[in-house]
Amino acid sequence: MDDMNACIKRINELYHKDKKSGLTPAEKEEQQFLRKRYVESIRKNVRGQLDQISIQNEDGSIINLEEKHSSKEKPDQKNDDDEKTE
Repeated sequence: MDDMNACIKRINELYHKDKKSGLTPAEKEEQQFLRKRYVESIRKNVRGQLDQISIQNEDGSIINLEEKHSSKEKPDQKNDDDEKTE
């Protein structure tokens, strides 16, 4: 958690420096890297929370969002592979 707080702090520092005086190319690369890392972390956290949710259908059956999501991903991946081989 401290690592992500440090990442956010550095993102903010680079943002303010960019607005004030601009960034060097190296700092721009660092900013892009840190932003990407931050977004990936948020996505991972949200996916983890959603994977813990179960939904009860009107018929009383219960489905876990993780299972529902993973079953939808597999056919899409097969279609992508099929398109590449054609």
